[in-house]
This record gives sequence, C-alpha cells and structure tokens, in this order.
Amino acid sequence: MSRRYQVLHDTHYRYAAPVSLAQQLAHLWPRDCPWQRCLMHDLQVGPQPCQRHDGVDVFGNPLTRLAFERPHDALHVRAQLTVEVLPRRPVDLHGSPSWTSVRQALRYQRRAWAAEALEALRYRFASPYVGLEPAFEAFAADCFPVDRPLLEAVQALMQKIHGEFTFDASATLVATPLAGVLEQRRGVCQDFAHLMLACLRSRGLAARYVSGYLLTQPPPGQARLVGADASHAWVSVYCPHNGWVDFDPTNNLLPALEHITLAWGRDFGDVSPLRGVILGGGHHDPDVQVTVTPL
Repeated sequence: MSRRYQVLHDTHYRYAAPVSLAQQLAHLWPRDCPWQRCLMHDLQVGPQPCQRHDGVDVFGNPLTRLAFERPHDALHVRAQLTVEVLPRRPVDLHGSPSWTSVRQALRYQRRAWAAEALEALRYRFASPYVGLEPAFEAFAADCFPVDRPLLEAVQALMQKIHGEFTFDASATLVATPLAGVLEQRRGVCQDFAHLMLACLRSRGLAARYVSGYLLTQPPPGQARLVGADASHAWVSVYCPHNGWVDFDPTNNLLPALEHITLAWGRDFGDVSPLRGVILGGGHHDPDVQVTVTPL
C-alpha cells in the first residue's frame, strides 16, 4: 500500500556581481512522520561551503546551515531524495468535536496544558505571512455555523477556496498581501494555504503551513518532463482526539499517498526551501526545477 518516490530539487543562483560572504538555510530534507520515511538523502552544494551544519529548527524540521566565506558568482544546490509514503489512518470528519469546543479548548485557561495542545498553540496566532483580519473570518463564515464538527467545517472551507479561486502563477508574488489574494481571487498553492490559515486562525483555531512535493500527472498521451514539477503547500489543522489532519485547498482533497511532506511551520517564511543573507551579488533570480518520479 505504500509508494516510493525519487525527488530531485535543483536550485541555481547566478549573481550579477560576486558574492563575498553568504549564509544560507536549507529545508530540503524530509522529516520522518508516521506516514512517511526518508530512505535516502543527498545534498550537493557548489561551490563547496566553508561550513555546513545539519540539525533541526524550532519546529523539528531537518535544517542544513551553509556558510560561504569565499567570493563566488553562482550557487547550485541539488537535493536528491528517496521517500516512502505510507497510508494515513482514516479520519471521521463528521465525528470530530465541534469547532466551537475546540476553539474554547485552545483559549487561555489557568490550568496545565497537555503537551499536544501546548504544541498546537504556536500555530493559533498571526505570523509574518498570515495576518488575522475580520475579512478572513467573514469569508469563511458560512462554513462555520455554531457547533458544526471541526473537520467537516474545515473541509467546507477547503472546498470554498478551491471553488472560488483560480490557480494563476502570474497573479501573485511571495510578498503579495493576503488581502490582495482575497480580493482578486487568484494565486498559487502558497497563497491558498496562507488564506486558509488566516481563516482558521481568525476563529481561534490552530493550523500550520506544510511544505512538500506533489506527484503531478502529465496530460494524456504526454510523457513526464524533467523539472516540470514544483514545490507544493497545504494546511494541517489541530483537532483533539484526531491529532493533526491535512487539507489541500489547491486540489480540494485530503493529502494521501501522492503528497510528500518536507517541513511545517507557521507560514512559508519558516520553511522556505532555501533562503539566506548575502553580501554583494547584485541582481539575481533563482532558477528552480523539481522532478518527482515514482519508483
């Protein structure tokens, strides 16, 4: 019942002027989960970094820190992964506790918190890419009648975003405000995940941003192309007695065997595949190619 994939994630930076110093953070190593095992991981970096440290970030995601102290005019980072994805345990959406009771349970109370609930609290508040505004709560209002089962309401919100928004890779940038995404009803998976997070957190619920990969299918009669895939993003919602349950608003489904989990955090900024600080470089744009191959 499990599936195995090979993932190639290539990132090229070509700088207009030499970079004299650089620090980079890479989230390119999948975390092990009950529904996933990383069988092989290889990270190749050119030029050779002066320092490299593999560890974990504050959210428990594998993280590689790279330091460059010699001038260079290009950077190439290639991650090659072999991942086994396992079936997830079934979830009863309609039998979940009401969303109002979950919101109440996540409010501050003078009592000891269970470890699971305490972990969920960090994903209940605003974050750099996910502001909390009345407009987001209003957008999702029809999905959250009083005492509706939480996971049923979240599924309705996922379906609403999928039905009312258009996938358009040219409509937004990383820095496009969520209010603009809501107004123009267009964006990419990152925008839809951020919007869904804003709608949920505005109601006092805990939800986190999940980054990873998705096996895409070519049009009928056409072969899969190298570099045609891309990083993907979806949402995970905390539900007592069920744990964390994933929802993909871009594709209107619950992630299963075709979703490869890379990392999770409050929003995209916490789990960007590669980000850092450089001294010099001038103008530069990354060239990113992702290939997901079933094994």
